Amino acid sequence: MNTFRIEHDSMGELQVPADALYGAQTQRAIDNFPVSGLHLPREFIRALGLIKAAAADVNVAAGHLKKNQAAAIRKAALAVAEGKHDAQFPIDIFQTGSGTSTNMNANEVIAHLATAAGTKVHPNDHVNYGQSSNDVIPTAIHVSATLTVTGQLLPALKHLKKTIDKRARELRNTPKTGRTHLMDAMPVTFGQELSGWAAQVGTAIERIEDALKRMRRLPQGGTAVGTGINADPKFGPAMAAQLKKLTGVKFESAENYFEGMAAQDAAVELSGQLKTLAVGLMKIANDLRWMNSGPLAGLGEIALPALQPGSSIMPGKVNPVIPEAVVMVAAQVIGNDATITVAGQSGNFQLNVMLPLIAYDLLQSIGILANVGRLLADKAIAGFTVNKERVNQALAMNPILVTALNPVIGYEKGAATAKQAYKEGRPILDVALETTGLSRAELKRLLDPLALTRGGIHDK
Repeated sequence: MNTFRIEHDSMGELQVPADALYGAQTQRAIDNFPVSGLHLPREFIRALGLIKAAAADVNVAAGHLKKNQAAAIRKAALAVAEGKHDAQFPIDIFQTGSGTSTNMNANEVIAHLATAAGTKVHPNDHVNYGQSSNDVIPTAIHVSATLTVTGQLLPALKHLKKTIDKRARELRNTPKTGRTHLMDAMPVTFGQELSGWAAQVGTAIERIEDALKRMRRLPQGGTAVGTGINADPKFGPAMAAQLKKLTGVKFESAENYFEGMAAQDAAVELSGQLKTLAVGLMKIANDLRWMNSGPLAGLGEIALPALQPGSSIMPGKVNPVIPEAVVMVAAQVIGNDATITVAGQSGNFQLNVMLPLIAYDLLQSIGILANVGRLLADKAIAGFTVNKERVNQALAMNPILVTALNPVIGYEKGAATAKQAYKEGRPILDVALETTGLSRAELKRLLDPLALTRGGIHDK
């Protein structure tokens, strides 16, 4: 049984698997780029399908396609967008830097589906009408990243912030030893500590939302070099309007197609904000790891939910697996940002030539941050418990509480009192009772950890 069919393109004939929906240009790319086995992700293929469907709508409205052709292209393209043919997009991400192979992959699959359904459609003349790989692929980066951020990442981050805020309210009156330089410092409440985390996430949301303003500007309409050759002058704005209709996102046509095709500054900016988010999440995750450490030989302030055995040799060991996953995601995102930064510099004259790599790394960063953000909220922060006995014991022994006595006894006497408490390993209140001349009742008032978390001066 013959498992191949003969397809042809401008370079000649080529064998293509008999059941493949793609054609010769896709097959050439498969043969030319056996590099990594990594393929452009679902979100990117979705964006390509949406772009091709929108183009069919715009072109038929402008009289450039017959109604039956446009209808067939639209139906096939939306099927691609919905993920019904993802297996037909096998090209490696390390391919031609413009992503031409992937654009033609989409054109061939959509044309094949449309023709098989009864309407003869050509991948270049009809599916790709008024377009070039050089504006389609940058547009697909913008569309896919915007949709994934709005549909996955921002909801995950808002859920994470809401979860942290809830725990901060619950623990607003639970004091603990503060730490600077990893050393004992004045008290804070768990609620105050968590409020800092929530603010980090909230600010990250603001930064990402601001970056999306630039990502929503689409270079579609610039075609080959930014001049719009072979495209209707109204094509770009009409495409943005049609994509807005298809997705509900306020896409707009870029004011300057040359920027949108020759540079990837908007993607670099968004990646930078994802890196900033990753740095923040790493800080939060590492705080949780320290607070959970031990539980006997570490800080042991909290107990994270026990999710799985922590060792193949040490029975009973439980590890902070969710925070560890978070810091690994953060490391990956930081690395992706370095790659995207280098790729963003690879615009030569009228075209960036690392577009598939930018698409892959940007979408990976968005996806894994969204996933791990929800895990951090639901499997770590929502369920940790405070070891109040351990926390209160550390507070009572903390000589740094003597800072609150500075306005009453002075820095020098306070330092001597703290050093004596450290040396003797005794509670600061007991030592201060001997060194300051203050009554136990007065010292209890001045050294009350919860009161100290509210700041201010505690006079006599």
